[in-house]
Amino acid sequence: MRPDAGRRSRLAGVALATLLLLPAAAMAGCNDPAGPGVDWRRCYQDEAELVGHDLSGAALRDATFARADLSRANLAKADASRAKFISARLLAARLDEARLTEADFTRADLSDASMVRADLSRARFFRAVLRKADLSGATVRGTDFANADLSGATWTDGKRVCAEGSIGQCN
Repeated sequence: MRPDAGRRSRLAGVALATLLLLPAAAMAGCNDPAGPGVDWRRCYQDEAELVGHDLSGAALRDATFARADLSRANLAKADASRAKFISARLLAARLDEARLTEADFTRADLSDASMVRADLSRARFFRAVLRKADLSGATVRGTDFANADLSGATWTDGKRVCAEGSIGQCN
């Protein structure tokens, strides 16, 4: 065997071991088609057209969906912690039981969205539209609703409906 052949073999072994030890996020299939359980962690889906797609149970941590259209999409039980939905459209989207901790919904439109029992801890809804959204049972610990339109939204207790003109808080 030639001396450099052994070296190449060792390098190939090291490369394979490195691939096997990479964190799962590095293996995310950013080009995989939308579907239940898709792994789009740390992926860029800016301006994506995902109207009506089923992304239930998807891994979306640290992903970005700036200006994406997720209207009527199903994101139930998805993990979208620290995901960015800046200026995204989520009209009538289903985010029930989703993990949305520290997610950023700045200027997003979530009119008629369902976020039943979603974890919205420390999420940001600055200037977001949440008209007629359902927040029943949602966790809103440390959530920022600054200048968000909550008119007609069902509040976390599942009973109170926010009055027309509820900006930044449910009145």
